[in-house]
Amino acid sequence: MSLVSFESKQDNKIGVITIRRPQALNALNTQVLSDLKQALEEAEKSKVRCLIITGEGEKAFVAGADIGEMKDLTREKAKEFSLTGNRVYHQVESLSAPVIAAVNGYALGGGCELALACDIRIASEKAVFALPETGLGITPGWGGMQKLIRAVGPGRAKEMVFTTHRLKAQDALRAGLVNEVYPAEELMAKCEELALSIAGNAPVAVQAAKRVMNEATGFGLWEAESLEAGYFASCFETADQRQAMGAFVEKRKPEPFVGK
Repeated sequence: MSLVSFESKQDNKIGVITIRRPQALNALNTQVLSDLKQALEEAEKSKVRCLIITGEGEKAFVAGADIGEMKDLTREKAKEFSLTGNRVYHQVESLSAPVIAAVNGYALGGGCELALACDIRIASEKAVFALPETGLGITPGWGGMQKLIRAVGPGRAKEMVFTTHRLKAQDALRAGLVNEVYPAEELMAKCEELALSIAGNAPVAVQAAKRVMNEATGFGLWEAESLEAGYFASCFETADQRQAMGAFVEKRKPEPFVGK
């Protein structure tokens, strides 16, 4: 039985991936990573325009990697485990559609890293974020330190990693780690509302914008601007661009975007 589900909603405009291991606070073991990989592949094939990732239950988004599975790893096996997680998280980052993390509870260690791999993070008031690995004698292994620096700056990121201190939802909002915070009972509705707002725009343009912003992070300014110019130009080959700009000039309501 799969521990991760994918569901398309709103006439396939949006999709929801749910990690379903609530008895273990949705901790990530080898099976969950494998099932998440398959769910992401399914989401890509479905061509949803925006994806939401969340965890089952009221306590945890993902409470981290499964320590029971990790504690006796050899150096070689630990590197393999790290690379496996990194590959899955890279799938999240490179998914064509934007990805929203609906953080419904604990996002610790690998769970915080999964949220950081998403394009947008929306938290419930119950959400808690931390990278506690140094308290377990290891470092974060799934790209969390690199992404955390980009999200909150090096000073705050180092403080979180060195101290293992937890950030509650409102503190995470002030730090820039999350975009919005809502009451727990409103979280999924607000995430779906945001996803539909994204899905209402031209898919080719949204996907190109995501690639530009992701790919240009490590570039110099001129190199990043050149990349942006290339994707900008490619949008002018699409039917969506022609009809939307035509509608604007003609002062009429545009037709729904078709993704071509």
